Amino acid sequence: MSHLREAGAGALLGVATATAVSLLRVAQLPDATGPMDLAPSGSGVALWILLGAAPGAVVGLLGAAAAANGAARGLVVGLLWWAGWNLTVVPVLLGDAPTWDAAAVTVAFPDLVAALLQGTSAGLLWALVLPRLRRRWPPPAPAAAPTDLPRIVVVGGGFAGVAVAQRLERLSSRRTRWDVTIVSESNFLLFTPMLPEVAGGAVQAAHVGAPLRGACPRTRVVLGRAESLDLAGRRVRLADRDVPFDHLVLALGAEPAFRDLPGIEEHCLTLKTLGDAERVREHVLTRLERADGEADPAERRRLMTVTVVGGGFAGVELAAELLDLAHSVLRYYPSLDADDVHVVLVHSGERILPEIGAALAQVAQRQLAARGLDLRLRTRVAGATRRALLLQDGVEIPSATIVWTAGNRPGAVVRSLPVEHGRGGSVPVDESLRVVGLDGVWAAGDCAAVPDGEGGQQPPTAQHALREGRVLADNLAAVLDGREPQPFRFTTIGMLAALGHRTGVAEIRGWRFSGVLAWALWRLIYLAKLPGAEKRVRVGLDWLLELGFPRDIVLAHQASIEERTSVSSASATAAGEH
Repeated sequence: MSHLREAGAGALLGVATATAVSLLRVAQLPDATGPMDLAPSGSGVALWILLGAAPGAVVGLLGAAAAANGAARGLVVGLLWWAGWNLTVVPVLLGDAPTWDAAAVTVAFPDLVAALLQGTSAGLLWALVLPRLRRRWPPPAPAAAPTDLPRIVVVGGGFAGVAVAQRLERLSSRRTRWDVTIVSESNFLLFTPMLPEVAGGAVQAAHVGAPLRGACPRTRVVLGRAESLDLAGRRVRLADRDVPFDHLVLALGAEPAFRDLPGIEEHCLTLKTLGDAERVREHVLTRLERADGEADPAERRRLMTVTVVGGGFAGVELAAELLDLAHSVLRYYPSLDADDVHVVLVHSGERILPEIGAALAQVAQRQLAARGLDLRLRTRVAGATRRALLLQDGVEIPSATIVWTAGNRPGAVVRSLPVEHGRGGSVPVDESLRVVGLDGVWAAGDCAAVPDGEGGQQPPTAQHALREGRVLADNLAAVLDGREPQPFRFTTIGMLAALGHRTGVAEIRGWRFSGVLAWALWRLIYLAKLPGAEKRVRVGLDWLLELGFPRDIVLAHQASIEERTSVSSASATAAGEH
């Protein structure tokens, strides 16, 4: 009988909701004389009662814990639907710009109530139906794996490596044909396009990493760093073990290339890992904390100067996000002036974003310059010190935060292979993605020089790495089955760049977009590509909270520790001198 009691409580909630919606509409329409003028019809009240009673009955059937879990998921979906459809898509369809101010939210608030109730109902229904579907059609029990399976070892847990493992899992769904292992330094797949947003505080760091064991449930995951390759003995050497292989897939990505410039590696931050992004954010916030108590105007200006080297996607998006971060948190520092916020982007080329068309790059430059970004084009770096970035023309940029995004190269393991390396030390592969001159060794992603069929190389982007990984897995399976591998062919679908402050540029299949529409496309496309429904919901909530709240200034990791250490050291030195 518990579900009947819950249904009765839900029905009362439905009546209360109908009354609340009527009162809200009266408040919005000054011509209405009272709630009865806009009261819902009998059928409308019945609908609200049903929307309240049905979830209540499901709570009684499921139990409180399972019902709360399903309702929470549905509530989040309803919230995202309201923000995406009512506040974003509907204004665009009506010819207006999307707005998220208080007036727009107030007008759409009744729709929010409806979306939350509908989402909660759907979540409860899904929580009620899904366990019954699983019991009715249980997954087949995995077959026992033979001990003589071909051993495939994938070194690298990025886009290319995970794509290889996932494709091999799907190809072996009918019968087990190979034993697959991923060797990775981290236990998650990092969604690198969102690293600038993590560095800017728009997205929580943990929300852009999908666990490898969840992404590849039938693949063995070995956590560790590949220190060397024993090609003769067919082993990948880690610090604490060796991993034997019959076929080796190299998907190690790339690492920052500092070009032997003096002081760059010692004094510059990078943006390649999740830890890098968190360090950049906390480094910037720590310098703002110091600037808040700095009496010298020149030193305060240096502390509030952020310099990003490199005008590609990573550098441009990072500079834009850090500009947003600094202006968003200034409300916490009343003694600091917005005019002291100085973000510099240094690039050696004629224009930023060389990967997209010149027209869109010019649009991006104008938008960033209008927001106060200091663009230094046709400028080469000579080195760095603890206090400044040094340029080749003798100019110094006093800066407390310098981030290097101006070049990448494959890691030492790839560079040590006994082959004739390609540009930047990349390993050469043929059109089927086999390493040239090495038997049973394959490569994909940023560490591989993949031919494009026209005499050039495929660009090192996520969309190419994903497809290279899938084709590599297909070709590896074909070779193991005695079939001929197929050449990799892919044409770039499009390029998108978020420029902060709800603006961006995009080029998709020849169509060009800029402004808020390009920004919305960037977020929708990357949200859809983010691995895992849970991560999409969490990132969507981060973005929704960003619309109404300033970015977080909590310092929890290395930057705050580094700051305390330096202060303690300085105090100890001063005490010793006295």
